[in-house]
Amino acid sequence: MGEEEIIQYQPQGTCSKMLGVGIQDGKITRAEFLGGCQGNLTGICNLIKGMSVDEVIERLQGINCGGKGTSCPDQLAQCLIQYKNKNYVKQ
Repeated sequence: MGEEEIIQYQPQGTCSKMLGVGIQDGKITRAEFLGGCQGNLTGICNLIKGMSVDEVIERLQGINCGGKGTSCPDQLAQCLIQYKNKNYVKQ
């Protein structure tokens, strides 16, 4: 079993200001948003626990909020895409 990696991501174009995600063996162990719609974001974070990185990307990428061209879920997918490309900040 691999070690949990914690990554941080600064969302762009959303109300949330920071995102932290824990990943171990290709699965989400935890996620937390700073700012944004806390009820909805807490729900999303709880729902993705145990999901694979690829499944979260597939389900959340491209979701639009209020005509912004992105959303907090989309920014979570972007964070995970950067993680897969090894272009992220480790905590």
